[in-house]
Amino acid sequence: MNTELRLYRHLPRHDSTAPSAVTIGNFDGVHRGHQAILAQVRDAAAALGLVPTVMTFTPHPRAFFARRGQRPELIPTQISSLRDKVALLAEHGMRQIALQRFDQNLADMDAEDFIRHLLVRGLNTRWLLVGEDFRYGHKRSGDIDLLRRMGHAHGFEVRTLADVADHQGQRISSSALRTALAVGNLARSSELLGAPYRISGHVIHGRKLGRDLGFPTLNLRVPEPCAARSGIYVVRVHGLDAQPLPGVASLGVRPTVTRDGTLLLETHILDRQVDAYGKLVCVEFLEFLRDEESFPDLTTLTAAIRQDAQGARDYFASHGL
Repeated sequence: MNTELRLYRHLPRHDSTAPSAVTIGNFDGVHRGHQAILAQVRDAAAALGLVPTVMTFTPHPRAFFARRGQRPELIPTQISSLRDKVALLAEHGMRQIALQRFDQNLADMDAEDFIRHLLVRGLNTRWLLVGEDFRYGHKRSGDIDLLRRMGHAHGFEVRTLADVADHQGQRISSSALRTALAVGNLARSSELLGAPYRISGHVIHGRKLGRDLGFPTLNLRVPEPCAARSGIYVVRVHGLDAQPLPGVASLGVRPTVTRDGTLLLETHILDRQVDAYGKLVCVEFLEFLRDEESFPDLTTLTAAIRQDAQGARDYFASHGL
C-alpha cells in the first residue's frame, strides 16, 4: 500500500489522475469529530480502491471575510499550524491534501464551477463525504442537492455525516475546542482531540535570556492568533530523545523582557541540557499552571520561573511522564 502523502496547492493535480475519496473542510485541530469523518473516508477509499483525500483551505474562509470586511475581531483563533494540521491528517490516513488558497476568486466561484473544477477535474472525485450543512460556491449558494445532482452526472457518490457528539451528547467542534483552549481547560481539549493539545515546529534562536537566568529554553513560533491561552504550562517534549522529556513552557509575548508583541512558545526541559537548535520538536500541553505576568525585574521573573519548574516537577512526580 502506498503511504506517501501528496500536498497540492493547485488543482488539477500535476502528477496524478487517480480517482479520489474526498472530504472538504477546514479541519482546524483535527478533533474527534474530524477523526470520525476521516475514518469514513479511509474506509471508503480502501473498499473502492480510491485515494483518501482532504480538501482544505488557507486562510480559514472566516478569516478571509473578516479581513475583507475590516473586522479583525471576527478572525477565528488558530488551533493548529499548517504543519500540525497536515501531520494530523496524515496520521489519520489521508494520502492527498488539496490546500486551496481561499481568496476572492474562490469566494466568487460559481457553485457548479466549484464542483466541476475542484472535485471533478481537480481530484477525479468518485466518493464525497461532507457535513449535512455543507455550503460552497459564491455566497454559499451550493448545497447538498446540487452536489447529488452533479455527482449523478459526473460519476461520484455523495454521503453526508451528522455532527459527532461526546459522551455527554455535546457536539464536538472546533468552536468547542477553541473555547476549552482559551480558558486553559486542557482536560476538555484532550477529550475533544483524543490526545493532548500539541504545537510542533523547528527550534529557533531566541534572545538567550533564559540561558542567562539559568533556565535555557527551546523556542517555537506558534500559529497566530493562537487558540491556546497565554500562560505557563506543564509540557512533554518529543523529538529530542527516544523518550519524551518533561518540561515547563511559557506561551506568550514575554512582557517583562520585550515589547515587540511576538507570540512565542518557550520551553525549558527540566533538569537536563539539550542542544535543540534547528530540530523539529513537538510540545504536548499537559496542565495550565498560571497566566502570563509582567514582573518588575529579572530577579522576580527568575523566582517565578523557579516556582513554575517546581510545579512541573510536582506534576510529573504525581502523574508520571
